[in-house]
This record gives sequence, structure tokens and C-alpha cells, in this order.
Amino acid sequence: MQIWRLDQAKTTMILASDQQKLPQIVYLGTSLPKDQPLEMVVDAASMDVTGGMLDENPPLSICPQASDGFPGQAGLVAYDEKGAPLTPRFVFQAAHQKEDCLILDYCDEALGLDYQARFDCPKETGLFALSAKLSAKKSICLHRLSAPVLPASQMSQNMLDVSGRWIGEMQLNCVPWTMGSHLRESRTGRSGHENFPALLVPEQGCTNTKGSATGYVYCGSGGHYMLAEQVPDGRRQIQFGNASASELHTGLCFETETLLVACSNRGLNGLGIAFQRYIRDYIQAGQNKIWPRPVHYNCWEALYFDHNMQDLQDIAEKAAALGAERFVLDDGWFGQRDDDTSSLGDWSVDARKYPQGLMPLIETVQDLGMGFGLWFEPEMVNEKSRLFETHPDWILGHREQIKGRQQWALNMALPQVQDYLYEAIAALLNSYPVDYIKWDHNRVLPICDYDQSRGTHALMKRLRADFPNTEIESCASGGGRMDYGMLAHTQRVWLSDSNDALERFAIQHNAALFLPAIVTGSHVGPRKCHTSGRVIPMEMRAWVAASRHMGFEMDPRELSEEEAHTLSTITQWWQDNRSWLMLADILRLDHQDPALLAEMHLSRSKERFVTFAAQMASSKQIVPRPLRLSGLQDKGLYKITLTNKQQAHHLSRGTPALKQGDLVLSGAFLMQQGLMLPWAFPQTIWVIEGTMI
Repeated sequence: MQIWRLDQAKTTMILASDQQKLPQIVYLGTSLPKDQPLEMVVDAASMDVTGGMLDENPPLSICPQASDGFPGQAGLVAYDEKGAPLTPRFVFQAAHQKEDCLILDYCDEALGLDYQARFDCPKETGLFALSAKLSAKKSICLHRLSAPVLPASQMSQNMLDVSGRWIGEMQLNCVPWTMGSHLRESRTGRSGHENFPALLVPEQGCTNTKGSATGYVYCGSGGHYMLAEQVPDGRRQIQFGNASASELHTGLCFETETLLVACSNRGLNGLGIAFQRYIRDYIQAGQNKIWPRPVHYNCWEALYFDHNMQDLQDIAEKAAALGAERFVLDDGWFGQRDDDTSSLGDWSVDARKYPQGLMPLIETVQDLGMGFGLWFEPEMVNEKSRLFETHPDWILGHREQIKGRQQWALNMALPQVQDYLYEAIAALLNSYPVDYIKWDHNRVLPICDYDQSRGTHALMKRLRADFPNTEIESCASGGGRMDYGMLAHTQRVWLSDSNDALERFAIQHNAALFLPAIVTGSHVGPRKCHTSGRVIPMEMRAWVAASRHMGFEMDPRELSEEEAHTLSTITQWWQDNRSWLMLADILRLDHQDPALLAEMHLSRSKERFVTFAAQMASSKQIVPRPLRLSGLQDKGLYKITLTNKQQAHHLSRGTPALKQGDLVLSGAFLMQQGLMLPWAFPQTIWVIEGTMI
């Protein structure tokens, strides 16, 4: 018997193998005592055998094999060059273990295959990071390779996966466990609006703030598959890997992306904190060069393609007066780009709109104290472009494919495509002081080819190396590519193209299970939202944006004096608080009123917090139910302030204490009894600040 133990913060993982076979994960959960006999853990995990079963239980190994008689989906599906299926029987070769890493090597000599599983424990993250590699002595065709497979809790009734659509990202789906497979697969060449690469498995009774749960996030950008399967004997497995059949060429070596695994006994928030901190403290460590984080202004919903210097300069002046610190020139500045039918690929300044280049606008922006950002969509090309006329052979897929947004995708696996794009973008970055790129991706791909993602990441890595002070935001029609693979090369994600504050708050609330505020862009949109047609008060729009990395995306010339005052006041609040707010943990709050959606941002020291409580619709009961907070120090005393008490409507006729002045309450009281909020109209939000005294 071979046994390996890995410990990470408050979590332990134990793997065990018999007869030199691939190991099983026999324990994953709360930290076990150091003196726990591991053989006893293995023995305790063994199952009975009864009628209708094999004489032994086939192992649910880290790469389940059909050759072992495992009744579920295999972790590896591959073929030789003639198309014959490969059914390996891997045998142990070597183990390499350090305090924060375990590498296991296995081989099948008859088939000439080597399998390596890697288990990392990134320090201070509380997560396990798993990956797998398959090597062959002769070229093979890979259909599917899973990262090391994990058993799922049998104490769970449901799983939560994440779907969505354009302007409706991050929708949580409660899926019951049942016999058979639950498969989600992103085959659009990117992580996609439809299939964020994550899964949460809460145990019975788990809520946002209490109970046990396990979470999985796959760090891939080029499409993935997720399999959650219950086999007839009751065991459950979780598989993640690159999208099936996305390796279009035979090869000798294939690797999965990293699969992150977190465990929590503090509800779903425990998972959210672990994933947020992994991005903020591990992936993003040192990447955000501009600090404190600047307030964005993006001109897209003000002008669209209709650029002219006078309007842009007027808008820049008003945006700066409202508190903007970075001005982003969006689509329409290059080639002869008057609509979405032309010029993608021609990354040179449009001399018709900018006869003196971009410098006059940049000088205006800089004189106003703002940095300058520029929109690109590097991976795409229009038929009406010089690039396509010169290199029609650079598109991905055949010419008869259906276009998306009047454009084709470039084949990013081609080195000459990467070189062309690098030179075009680098020329602009060398010519102009651009501190930020909005990197868009506005169509799904015609082919699910994982090399497309690898090529894009290689280009980004090259640009980041040569222009380290230029930050990049990942945008794909909003949240179509905001995965952890992209965040290894970018500093911000555009969560959604919806600037509707109600929709946006719900999207942000779910995204908090995976994304910290520091990388999550959120903008104040136009008075009448361009994607929903809804008219929402400025106070609601501004506070929703202030709950993440704040920005504006409207024509500031439309604002009334009252709206401008409200926006500038809330922007100043964000600027005053961002130094701690962008490093805080976001906790989703449980509440018995489905019309209220609430979350709190808690400093790591637990000495400071702000709670955003949004009245999304009318409540069924007359007055608000108490709002319990979470994560505070039980014995700590907190001064509680209703920051926007002036918002209270005259129909709120009572005297709840929050409206009258500050309160001093213990963390225990706030988490057990909670706060009584004033009555409020739908489409409004309460902001409650707390400071330990």
C-alpha cells in the first residue's frame, strides 16, 4: 500500500494506491491531526461488496481506467494513429514529494504511454492545484484527458454549475445528483458566457454562510469539459479537462490546465474567499502596476463608432470632473471603422477621424490627470480590411463558415499571425503612452481548437514582457472569457456588457464566488440602459459600480446637476476606500427575503467592512426582515453607519436606529440578530459601513 498526504491551510488530501496502480483520493476535507494513522483512513474509506457487483470495487482513481473495470467514464480517451482505442494499464514508476508539491509518475510500457499527475499546494491560498500530463513514444490522437479526478461528496443532494448568456452571465444552476452523468462542455473556442469553468458541490444544509462544500475551478481559456457522474454503486466523480477533441493534431505530449480545488466548512463563502484570494494574492501578485486602482471612463456607450475630437475632449473633461482617472478610447479609432463591418486587423489610426493621430486626445486626457487606454480586438479580422486582402489564408476555418459580428477569427496558432499582431500593437504602444488595453473577443470560434487559446496567451505574454506597465482587460462581448487562464495574463475582466444596475448586481453577486473586486470591472451606465431599456436611479447605478472596480460608461453630458453630484460623491467614497476595498473578501449574505440581495466586503483583519443590500424587487412582507452579517469577530465591537441614509424615502415613516445615527454592536450580535434596515423602494440599495472600535 502506498499512501501520500498533502496539507493546505485548513485542508487535508490523502491519496492511496494498492498493487502499484493509480491512486485514489480517499480523503479530502478539514485538516486531520498530524498523528492520524493514514492506514486507518484508507481502511475506513473501503466499501462493501454485494450482489450484482464485481468481486472487488474497481478503483475510482485519479484517472479512472476501463481496463480496471471502472463502471463510469474514463479519465483518458485516446487513439493510436490508425484510430484504434488505447486502454492503458498504468503502473507506478516514481513519486516526488516536497512540502508543497507531489508528483506521481506512471507508465504503460506495452502502449508506450507515460502519465504524470501533479498536486500543488500554493502557499497561503488554501487550495489544491491539480494537473495531468500524458506522453507517448509514438504519436497519438487525444480525445480527452482529465486533470486528476476527484470523488464528490455523497452527503450532497445537489450541485451548482454556472451558465449564462450575453448580458446574462454567471447564472447558478442547482442540479440534483442522479444516476448517470451531468456533462457541461464549452466548445466555442473560449470559456464562454454559457459555461464558466467551475462547479460547486454543497453538502445538505449548506448556505452562503454555513455548512460544508467543495469547489472546483478549471484554469483554461480555450474550452473545457466538466463531468459530474454518479455510478451504480453510489460513488461520484468530478472530471475537468480541455474540451473534448480540441487537440486537432496527433502528438507526443498533452497537458491539462490546472484544476483548483477548495474545501469549506463555512458555507459557499469559504469557497469564494479561497478562489478570490487565489486570484488576488497568487495569480495577480505584482501584476496591477497602477495603484491605487484608477476609476475608468469608457466612451463606448457615449459615442459608439461616431468619433470626433471635439466630442471626445468635451466628454473627457466632464468625466474627469466626475472623478475618472483613466480614459478608454473604445472601438472605432482605427482603419476606416465606421461600423462593425470593416477594418478589424488594420491596427493603424484612422486619419479621417484623427488627422494628427491620437496625441491631441491623449494630451487632453493627461492634462486632466487621467491615464489613457485603447480598445483592440486582435484575434479577429473583417473581410473589408487590408489584412484580409493580403492574408485570406490566416483565418481560422473555411471561407463558407457563418460570420459572427461581420468578422472571422484569425488562426492564432500561426506564428506569423502572432508576429503580425505583436508588431502592430507594439508599434502603437511605442508611439503613444497607453497604460491599458481593452482586449475584446466578439465572436465564438468556428472550430474548437485549443491551440487558438495557446497562441493568444503567447501573444499576451510577449506584450506583457515588453510593456510591463500596460495593463490588459479581458473582454469577450462582456463575460465570455473571464477565466483564470486569462487572468494569468490580464489585470481586469469585463464581467458583462449589461450596465443595467439590477442585472449587474446579480451577476456580480454570483461572480463573487470566484472573482475578487480588484479584477472585476463595473461601470455606471446611461440613464436609460442600452441593453435593457430600464431607467434606474443614479444612486443605485453608482453604488453597484462602487462595489467592484469602479468606472463610468455613459455620455456624461446627459447628466443632470443632481445626477452628477450623486455620482461624484459616490466616486469620491470609492476613491477614499479603495485601498482596503480592493483587497477585501466578498461574502454573500443569507437572507429570508428573495427580493433583497446582499453582500459584504470584509477586510482580512475583520476590522472593517461595508455591506451592500440591494432591494431588487418589492417584498411580500411590509417591512424588511433582519439582515445578518457574516465573518466578523464575535467579541469585536463595531461602529455601524448607514452611509446613504439621506436616500430614505418619506414613506419610510418610522425611526429604525440606522436612520437616526451610528450604532455600536458586537460581531456576535450582528451575525446572530442582524440589522433592521429602513423600508425602501425597489431599485434602491442601502450601504452600511462598519469599523471595529
